[in-house]
Amino acid sequence: MTHPLHYETPPEDRIPILQKLIYGLGAFVNNLLSAAIGGMSIVLNLGLGMNPALVGLLGALPRLFDAFTDPLVGYLSDQTKSRWGRRKPYIFVGAIASGIIFALLWQLPPGKSEMYYFWFFLIGSVAFYLAYTIFATPWVALGFELTPDYHERTRVMAVQNFMGQLAYLISPWFLWFMQNDKFFDDMVIGAGYLAIAIGGSVACIGILPALFLKERFSEEVVQEIAVGFRNSTINFFKGFATALKFSPFLKLCLATFMVFNGFMLVASFQSYVIIYYVFEGDQSLGAQYAGWSGTVSAIATFCVIFFISWLSTQIGKRRAFFFATGVSMVGYALKWFCYSPQYPLLLLVPAPLIAFGLGGLFTLMGSMIADVCDFDELQSYERREGMFGSIYWWVVKLGMAAALAIGGVLLNGTGFDVALGGAQADSTIFLMRIFDMGIPLVGSAIAIWMIASYPITEQKAHEIREALEARRGTIPAEV
Repeated sequence: MTHPLHYETPPEDRIPILQKLIYGLGAFVNNLLSAAIGGMSIVLNLGLGMNPALVGLLGALPRLFDAFTDPLVGYLSDQTKSRWGRRKPYIFVGAIASGIIFALLWQLPPGKSEMYYFWFFLIGSVAFYLAYTIFATPWVALGFELTPDYHERTRVMAVQNFMGQLAYLISPWFLWFMQNDKFFDDMVIGAGYLAIAIGGSVACIGILPALFLKERFSEEVVQEIAVGFRNSTINFFKGFATALKFSPFLKLCLATFMVFNGFMLVASFQSYVIIYYVFEGDQSLGAQYAGWSGTVSAIATFCVIFFISWLSTQIGKRRAFFFATGVSMVGYALKWFCYSPQYPLLLLVPAPLIAFGLGGLFTLMGSMIADVCDFDELQSYERREGMFGSIYWWVVKLGMAAALAIGGVLLNGTGFDVALGGAQADSTIFLMRIFDMGIPLVGSAIAIWMIASYPITEQKAHEIREALEARRGTIPAEV
């Protein structure tokens, strides 16, 4: 049978907008926690005077632990059978636990030594990331299985990415809030109050997908799909290795690693460049402009998400990725010219272009991984969104851990000294700017090269779905 190159989404495969929005609330929680734990860590350096290399370790070590618990939680979620489903019990418990632990994590007692704060934060972070994983990994997997349609998957991911970006409207102002002397005596106290507000929001909002969404695969279908898996006695470790070696999936993981972790490697550099180069050490004014830059980026990302979602239905997911990542590379290059002490407002110019990178990445990658899950089921007879979702984020977090650790070393390598304030050496400012611009540029270019050979087109995805439904008995097999 010959099919057209473009397929319309049948009504039964469409997800009601209310359910998309509820699923998207999970993205808001996920991004809020991610942005908070990263953005608030500057308190450890500027508020407590901790060495940047130790701050980098505090970002890296818990994420290494988190990266290894992700696949385990994903595997457990895939294999769980309960009257509430495979995913929803974990989402419910994880949201409450991560909110409570996050709030407690930032209640830092005053007057302690640097190593006291290091160990306090390290132990608390390990507990936090475990709870965070219990929430986030099953939530990600739930999104992969909401619909079987190639284009509706992108629309689901567009809505959840849109909802997730709401967190980035708020997070650029965290630094301004914490260090505002009108509210708090010092930045550390401000961080404690901010953490309580964030933790409470996470616990209340994060449980909503567990309460109001329905899982697509019934227990009977899951058992039927899993027969081949059990008979072939593939255990967790072999399943993990097999998924990680699955070529289409590996390309998505590595491309995300390069785009996202290239950005994360120098994420803190942007604030330092704005404060110590554009505003010559004025933390208050620098934090305010950094907040405006983040807000402009978040607003632009809202537009990017739906544009890229539409564009992918016209030219395919792979080409839409090329376009989005290419535009973001232009934005990164413009930082060199637009971050200017003479014209500080110009620092807002690169933000909407850079927004194409992460806006396109997390709209398209979730949809592409859902296609990969179908392709894998065709070959393995196993439905394992949890495993693929967890490994995807395992790769991201493993890279993020390395990025944060190396980021602290890079900051030290520039010669930055917080005691010098705005009197940083010219060579320090130059290296900060080079890292801030150059590393994401190189990472994005490598990602485009990797996705150039990604094999699952719309036509291929449609053929895979027909084969799966024929095998399950959903539609008659074609002969």
